[in-house]
Amino acid sequence: MMNPLRYAVYLAPPPESALWRFGSAVVGRDAASGEAQLGFAPDGFDATAWRSMTTKPRRYGFHATIKAPFRLADEASLSDLSTALAELAHAQTPFSAGRLAVSTLALGEGAAFVALTSPTPSPKIAEIEERVVRGLDAFRAPLNEAERVRRDPLRLTPRQRETFERWGYPYALAEFRLHFTLTNAVEEAGRIAETLAREFAARVADPTLVVDALALFVQKPNGDFVVDQRFPLGG
Repeated sequence: MMNPLRYAVYLAPPPESALWRFGSAVVGRDAASGEAQLGFAPDGFDATAWRSMTTKPRRYGFHATIKAPFRLADEASLSDLSTALAELAHAQTPFSAGRLAVSTLALGEGAAFVALTSPTPSPKIAEIEERVVRGLDAFRAPLNEAERVRRDPLRLTPRQRETFERWGYPYALAEFRLHFTLTNAVEEAGRIAETLAREFAARVADPTLVVDALALFVQKPNGDFVVDQRFPLGG
C-alpha cells in the first residue's frame, strides 16, 4: 500500500537559536515543537493579513531544502532512511556558510517570494546537497501523475523538467540555490523584503549560517511537516 506521507531532508537551525525563532515566527509555526506561532506582523501588516501570506512556508516549517519532500519507496523504511542520513551527516564536518540576508526570488508574472539567502553561494552546501540528493534517492518512490501535475512542468525550463523527472525536484543539483522561504509568492515582495530585513536585523544579532546538522522532516496526517530528528555533522 502506498504511503501517502512524505519525508524531506532540510537545513534547519537549532531550535534554541535566534535564527530558528525568527523564521518560525515569520512563517507562523515551530516545526520542532509543532506549535503555532501567532502574533507576528511586520510594519504595515496586521497578524491576520500576514498569516494569509505565509500559508505555504508554514506547512513545511522554517527550512532550506536539501532533498525535497518525497514518498518512501515500497521497499524502504523510515529506519533505513534515518540510518543512511546519519551516515551521510557523520561524513561531514560543521562549517560556516556565510551571512544570510533577506531577498526576493522571482517566479515570473510579477510575483516573487521572500526568503533568506546567502549573497555568496557556498560550495560546501552544494556538495552536501548533491551527496544527499544522490545518496538517498533509492529511498524515494517514483513520481506519480498527481505529483507531476502539481509541479506544473510546463512552467519549468527544459533542464528543470529533466531534473524533476530524474530526482523528483526541479531545483536540485545544477538548479540548486540555498534559500529559507519566508512567504508565499506575493506581488509586493520588494516592500515586504524591506520590512522583514529590518525585523531580521533586530531579532538575529549574528546572521551567519552555521551548518551543523541535517534535519529529517516528516509530514503529519494534517499535512504539516515537523522535525523528526537532527543528525549532527561529524557524528
